[in-house]
Amino acid sequence: MGAPQTTTEYRRILLGGAPVRVRREDDELVAPDGRRVAIADAVHLAPSIPSKIIAVHLNYASRTEEFMTTLPAAPTYFHKPITALNSHEGDIVRPKGCKWLNYEGEIVIVIGRTCRTVSPADAGDYIAGYSVGNDFGLHDFRDTDAGSMLRVKGSDTLGPVGPGLVEGWDFHGKTIRTYVNGELKQEDSTDNMEWDMHYLVADLARTITLEPGDMIFSGTPANSRPVHPGDVVEVEVEGLGRLRNRIIEGPTPIRSDVGAQPTESEEVVSTALGGDWEFRGIRTPSRDLYPSRIQEQDA
Repeated sequence: MGAPQTTTEYRRILLGGAPVRVRREDDELVAPDGRRVAIADAVHLAPSIPSKIIAVHLNYASRTEEFMTTLPAAPTYFHKPITALNSHEGDIVRPKGCKWLNYEGEIVIVIGRTCRTVSPADAGDYIAGYSVGNDFGLHDFRDTDAGSMLRVKGSDTLGPVGPGLVEGWDFHGKTIRTYVNGELKQEDSTDNMEWDMHYLVADLARTITLEPGDMIFSGTPANSRPVHPGDVVEVEVEGLGRLRNRIIEGPTPIRSDVGAQPTESEEVVSTALGGDWEFRGIRTPSRDLYPSRIQEQDA
């Protein structure tokens, strides 16, 4: 047997009104100047300040099977604006007039130093650590933003990351679970990812300079489903902790005098409900990139 894995967890919290990076020691967080605060009393911030947040579309085999689709030869990505970034215990705002807000429990890669044109074998040297994320999707806008995912995945508050950043964590063979109001909804192993963390970093860094603090959402398992105001969603990753967020309804309705409006088309509902929908395998997310297995078999 090899040596036991040694990890260190850091968090960013508000301490004395200022953001401070602290180290976790059991149930306390310790600042560089020695100040201590109980985890239960801390006001959490996202574990890094990214210049960009990038997310991979499909990556887990269970998610691909759920949509009865096939993966392309290489991963595809979308961008979440940094204004979507949220934190542990931060509220997730479902805008008034919207209905199809889905959770997606994920592992988040946090870049540690400037990274450009690296091999998968060397990519780990550029990773500061890992965190837990929830790539919430507002599928009400899927009809107009299915390609860019801008409003679907980039609306304010829809990118919580936390509670901390864990250094020295080995991503192999780890379990990820998502709970809604305490009920298990998603469960899978990182061994069932098509492309691992090092591959994703190396792939993106071929053409995009990754800067310290940048975040990469690495994909979600099957069974992403809608949640509603009042629901509490928790994502737990073995060795990384448990990210907790509550869904609330925003006080301001979507403006009706500009832009595309929220919809409940077949595509919106089929994506939001995944395997619970009658058109499973016929309607797939981003169907131009991820063709239906059923349609391929019938062709």
